[in-house]
Amino acid sequence: MDVKQLGAFTAFADDKLKKHGVFATERFFLDVYCLKPGQVQKPHVHAGCDKVYVVLEGRCRFRVGEDSGEHGEGAAVLAPAGIEHGVENTSSQNARLLVLMTPPPPHA
Repeated sequence: MDVKQLGAFTAFADDKLKKHGVFATERFFLDVYCLKPGQVQKPHVHAGCDKVYVVLEGRCRFRVGEDSGEHGEGAAVLAPAGIEHGVENTSSQNARLLVLMTPPPPHA
């Protein structure tokens, strides 16, 4: 059985958000994103991939299409395939997100 402890994925980078791969198969990937205050994942689109962000710690501003909102611990945000989406840590605290995408894009 392959088991990972999400609390182990806590490293942050000074220059940009840090992505930690938890699991990846040909059908999905699961990452933990660590964002310091002010760090951003620029808006982008995945044509054939759905993405879910789950806030593990902290608070971030999410943008999905024309909708935007700040969400904290326990929130799950869906970014459907073909819709522009991104996230920014607009708070003064570090944030950690669990990120699931299926199917993974070719470069993942």
